[in-house]
Amino acid sequence: MHAFRAAVEAGDADAIEALLAEDVVFTSPAVFKPYTGKAITAAILRGVVRVFEDFRYVREINDTGGRDHALVFTARVGDKQVTGCDFLSVNEDGLIDDFMVMVRPLSGLQALAEAMGAQFDRILADAETGSA
Repeated sequence: MHAFRAAVEAGDADAIEALLAEDVVFTSPAVFKPYTGKAITAAILRGVVRVFEDFRYVREINDTGGRDHALVFTARVGDKQVTGCDFLSVNEDGLIDDFMVMVRPLSGLQALAEAMGAQFDRILADAETGSA
């Protein structure tokens, strides 16, 4: 997951998007129903890059087969410090086909959900146009 981690840490939205499978399933910590597809997942991740401050990965866990990965991170949303984990699975082409995020504490998740909700119209527009 070095390429994904490097792209996220560099804030390179195009490189992040290039690592997503067309049929990627993104599971948000804040909504019940997963999002399916590269365009909406990339748009959500661009939104997250805008919302998170002081983001950094602090730990990486990989399975021995190389398909499943967990990237533990810390970040700030406004005045709330959060800890989270990106759970990623890759397909046979090495592209991310499953992306689930967990975030704690609850107050940080609530701040994240509010910040993302405030820009969700922009996220949907970005998904339709494929732009940042």
